[in-house]
Amino acid sequence: MIHKKIESYFKEHYTDSPTLIKAPGRINLIGEHTDYNEGLVLPASIEKGIYFAISGNDQHTIQIETFLTQPEKITFQLNGDHEKFESFWGNYFQAIIEILVAKEYPLKGMDCVFGGDIPIGSGLSSSAALCCGFIYAITKISGKEISREDIALIAQEAEHKIGLNCGLMDQYAVLFGKKGNAFFLDCKDLSHSYIPINLEGYSWVLVNSNIKHNLAVDSEYNKRRVSCENIVKQVQKYKPEVTSLRDVTVEDLVTVKSNVKEIDVQRAKYVIEENDRVRKMMKVLTEGDANAVGEVLKEGHWAMSTQYEITTKELDALVQIGESLNGVLGSRMMGGGFGGCTINLIKTDKLEESIKSILTQYKEQTEIDAEYYHLAIDDGVKVFE
Repeated sequence: MIHKKIESYFKEHYTDSPTLIKAPGRINLIGEHTDYNEGLVLPASIEKGIYFAISGNDQHTIQIETFLTQPEKITFQLNGDHEKFESFWGNYFQAIIEILVAKEYPLKGMDCVFGGDIPIGSGLSSSAALCCGFIYAITKISGKEISREDIALIAQEAEHKIGLNCGLMDQYAVLFGKKGNAFFLDCKDLSHSYIPINLEGYSWVLVNSNIKHNLAVDSEYNKRRVSCENIVKQVQKYKPEVTSLRDVTVEDLVTVKSNVKEIDVQRAKYVIEENDRVRKMMKVLTEGDANAVGEVLKEGHWAMSTQYEITTKELDALVQIGESLNGVLGSRMMGGGFGGCTINLIKTDKLEESIKSILTQYKEQTEIDAEYYHLAIDDGVKVFE
C-alpha cells in the first residue's frame, strides 16, 4: 500500500505523527471537449490517488520530498525563493507557492512527503490531484481555510502558469468527488450535482492503449477550439447573446453552414450532441440501465472518431474488440485524444475473461501490449484516516 510507504518514510525522516491527505485521480464518464465550450461534463473521482504526509515545522521553510518517481527534495522559503531543482513536479509546487504569496496567504513552515498510484500519462489527471492535494495540505498546516471552489481556481492558475491551458473539470472532480457517484458539472456557471451510479454487478475498467500523445496534439486541439469559435462568431451575427457553443443549436448550424467550412460545422455538431449525451448518461445511470450506459459510451466514442477525429486506429481497435465481446457493455476513448485509455463497462462475472480477450486481440492486431486498471469511484480530496 503506497500510503503506508509514504507514512513510514515520513516518520523515519521527519516526525512520528504526520497528517495524511489523499487527492484522488479522476475519470470522465462522458463529456469530452465540451468544457472549453461552456458545456456539460460527467467526471468521477477514483480510488487511485496521490498521498501527502505532512506536518508543521519551526524552520520557516516548506520542504517537499518524493522518494518514488524522480526522487528529489526541494526546499522553498516562505517567500517562494528556492534552490534550483530538477524534477518537473517542482514547477507545480513553485507555481502554487508563488500564487499564495501574491495573495498574501499566511504560509507556515511545513514538511511534506508525497507519492501515489495514479499511472502518469494515463489521462487520470495526476497534475490536478497533485495541485489540489498540496493546496489543501497547506491549509491544514497554516490553519486558514480556503474554500474548495477557490482551491480549484488556484490549482488551475498554477497549471496555466506552467503552460497547461486547462479548464476546471479536473480540479472540481478531484475536490468534490463522492464515493459511488458521478459528478455533474456545468462548465458555464460551475453549478454541480451528484449522480448516483446504480450499476450492481458491473465494473469499470480502464485499458491503456500505450499510444502516447504526440507533440501534434496541442496544434490539433487548438484547431478544434478555432472551429468552435468560428461557428460562435457566425451565430453571434444574428444572435448576439450567444457566447459559446453551449447556446448554439443544430438549427443554427444549418443557418450558418454556407458561411463556414464544412469541418467547422462537423466539429460543432459533435460538441452540441456530446452535451446531449451527458444529459442522457445522467438519466440512464440514475435508472441503473447498464445496457443504455454502454450504448452512450459507444456512441460517444464513434462520434469522437468520425466527427471530432481525435481517436487513433489503436483506440478504435480497442473499442471494436469490446463490441465483439458479450461481457463488455460499452467503451470509449477517454480524455483529450490521440492516445491514452479507453474506459469500459464490463459485467463483473465476465471481467477476467473479457480483459484477457481485449489484451490478447489488441496485441494480435497492433503488436502493442495494453495495460488495464480496475476503477472504483471514491471521495474527493480529504484527510485520509
